[in-house]
Amino acid sequence: MKTIYTVLFALTVASGINAQVPLLNSYVAARATIYLDFDGQYVTGTSWNWSGAIDAQPSGFTTDQMIEIFNRVSEDYRVFNINITTDSTVYKAAPVNQRTRVIITPTYEWYGRVGGISFVGSFSWGDNTPAWVFSGLLGNNPKYVAEAASHEAGHTLGLQHQSAYTTSCSKTEYNPGTGSGEISWAPIMGIGYYKNLTTWHFGTNTYGCNYYQDDMAIISNATNNFGYRTDDIGNMHTNATTVGFTSTGFTTTGLINSGTDKDVFRFTLATPTYVHMNAVPQNVGAQGTIVYSGANLDIRLSLLDDKGDTLSVYSPDNMTNAMVDSNLNAGTYYVVIEGTANANVVKSESLGYYSLAASPISILPIHRLSLSGRSANGMHDLSWTFEADETIKQIEIQNSKDGVHFDALSQVSSTTRNFSWKPLTDNAPYYRIRVVTAKDEKSYYSNIITLRDRGDDKATARVMSTMVSNSIIVNADKECKYQVLDGTGRLLQRGQLIAGTNNIDITTAQKGLILLRIQGDVEISTLKLIKQ
Repeated sequence: MKTIYTVLFALTVASGINAQVPLLNSYVAARATIYLDFDGQYVTGTSWNWSGAIDAQPSGFTTDQMIEIFNRVSEDYRVFNINITTDSTVYKAAPVNQRTRVIITPTYEWYGRVGGISFVGSFSWGDNTPAWVFSGLLGNNPKYVAEAASHEAGHTLGLQHQSAYTTSCSKTEYNPGTGSGEISWAPIMGIGYYKNLTTWHFGTNTYGCNYYQDDMAIISNATNNFGYRTDDIGNMHTNATTVGFTSTGFTTTGLINSGTDKDVFRFTLATPTYVHMNAVPQNVGAQGTIVYSGANLDIRLSLLDDKGDTLSVYSPDNMTNAMVDSNLNAGTYYVVIEGTANANVVKSESLGYYSLAASPISILPIHRLSLSGRSANGMHDLSWTFEADETIKQIEIQNSKDGVHFDALSQVSSTTRNFSWKPLTDNAPYYRIRVVTAKDEKSYYSNIITLRDRGDDKATARVMSTMVSNSIIVNADKECKYQVLDGTGRLLQRGQLIAGTNNIDITTAQKGLILLRIQGDVEISTLKLIKQ
């Protein structure tokens, strides 16, 4: 008997206009194919046609929305030797028993109000039986439609639902996943609409609390007959892929296709260099509070020396990317990229495509650039100091509502060291100073402060040097609170400064960018330091 599976979620929102379908392919070398059909289809002669032909209308998505859906589904199937396509000619050229069509359409009346439907195992039937995603009933939301498309295609590949059970075996048909924010997770064969990381899962399926389903083993089995993509990057420093570190650094990409896979890259520095590196999972960009939306991979980045010994490891708790700032001597180094577990997903299911970028950061010709301020009677008074090895062309005062996106407030001469103004709103604005050098017109930025209209009292603290090793020496003019954070914003320690000289131990902190946040009654200032 053929089994129909449905996605039991429906919203109703008016469909958009019909745009031309972009012709996209995720892996053209593969023969096995999943076709995302956006432009409508007249369906006859399949197991769905118990009441006659079905005239499925076009999805109504814009080009950008179709691209987003394609990219999300492609990343779900990235590790497999299968092509996700929007091109009907590619689908028609694929082997008849290694293909499936997912029709994305607002036409649902012939079946009923569900998000999607499919026959389990139909991928290998060879009779063109499609799967369905009813876009209008999913609110025409690209995220929801992509999750449903991957889910229904998963059924055609032989998967049942991933279900959740209580200790007494009471069942929730669709496992809803766990967590919130960027590292929130749900199984693709559960319900992934409301989580960011959605992955294939080894867990209990719909048959009962003692029945376990290994999604990836089923997808890659002999019945479907396509398996995994080949790993083309070495997993040890002895067989690493060499990347040339130029004056602008390097960029490269790779694929983590199993829980044991590691991608190792080798680079050489001709001179001592302060290096910034960022490994980012494949994603569709920022959406809401989530920076890397649509990722399947949470990244762990390790930096090794020329002998392959680990210098440092970077894997922020609440982010899927891994970023490092490190002051490195001349020599050869290795970068290791791998998937990692977090509070919600296990390492073996943290898989996918990524990009790695590294760039040199010049030693600053502007030293000890420090901004402070006070608020009194509605006025915000700023003052700053710095030392310069080059001639200064311009100083710009900038402000921001969120501490992230800054706008120019005023420009002053290179000899000016203070500025006062009365804000037009009651918001507590953030401030920073931009100093522009005359020689090459490069910009350098101060620490960021925020002023509150709560009186005249403020705390001033200065560090002896922005280049530190195992401790930070801070001179404070009064008692105030402090926090030490790493370059990703993760809190490392907090405490209280006394009036006078303070020694903050950072022996356990990793090398690279360190943030020291000083909190007074009126202002909060953040100093950027480099641990060598």
